[in-house]
Amino acid sequence: MSNSTKAQPAAKTAEERSARIAVTVFPLLIVAGGAVALFFPQPFTGLSGYINPGLMLIMFGMGLTLTLPDFALVIRQPLPVLLGVVAQYMIMPLLGFGIAWALQLSPELAAGVILVGCAPGGTASNVVTYLARGNVALSVAMTSVSTLLAPLLTPLLALWLAGRYMAVDAGSMAWSIVQIVLIPVVLGLVIRSLVPRLVDRVLPVLPWISVVAITFVVIAVVSGSAEAIFTAGWLILLAVVLHNGLGLGLGYGAAKLFRQPIASRRTMAIEVGMQNSGLAAGLAKQYFAPEAALPAAVFSIWHNVSGALMAAIWQRRPSS
Repeated sequence: MSNSTKAQPAAKTAEERSARIAVTVFPLLIVAGGAVALFFPQPFTGLSGYINPGLMLIMFGMGLTLTLPDFALVIRQPLPVLLGVVAQYMIMPLLGFGIAWALQLSPELAAGVILVGCAPGGTASNVVTYLARGNVALSVAMTSVSTLLAPLLTPLLALWLAGRYMAVDAGSMAWSIVQIVLIPVVLGLVIRSLVPRLVDRVLPVLPWISVVAITFVVIAVVSGSAEAIFTAGWLILLAVVLHNGLGLGLGYGAAKLFRQPIASRRTMAIEVGMQNSGLAAGLAKQYFAPEAALPAAVFSIWHNVSGALMAAIWQRRPSS
């Protein structure tokens, strides 16, 4: 066995170990960052202009973790991937619309909740799936496909659903998603293909870069709307908990309905319930209003806490 062949499993093990620690510490850092920004917002109010660069860094890191074989599952087993992506872009947007209507949210908050639902899968979902003893290959494929489809589907769904509450410039939003999501992911994928050994060396650090970057995005969003959170905080939290919880449950139920194995059910629950809320926050702040970013900021905190809890529960239960 060559040294490079030996190095790959070693790098993978180090990456998984680092990811396990990161996903455990992640909710604590997010909660701490959100609390500091909420109660002491003044030092952070100038950070809003750096939200999109922070998101681009997160997506570039995601691209570095991908390889072309990760997309092979789409060809080998298209049904579970297709089922997962359809569930992602049907369940969460419609849930967001239904929750906004049921809670009689203001137009800004309603648009924000719906936009969270229209976002692609969350960047931490692959690690949570691994810890929950789910189907990691399916998780990577679902996250990748939903992310690549985001420039098309997120603006269209937002126009259809959030457009009932606020004006939506779908064309400009699509171009923003291309810049924030598609270009960094593809760039990371290309670099991984060109210099795989170099990337393997930095893989263990990537989960921590994502943790820091997402925490930064949460702080930037929360600090800019701290007063509004205090005004409608309980209502936003209720909307987010319902959105995330129903997404997890319906994602699992959809996989069970189509007779997917237990590991794939867990994967679909996590992929549907965990959103790229950082992207939703950046888009809401740019295209709607500062208050519209609040649901995404709270979702960023809550879905990582609920994801860590689900992983802890499922890790102790058989997946077959």
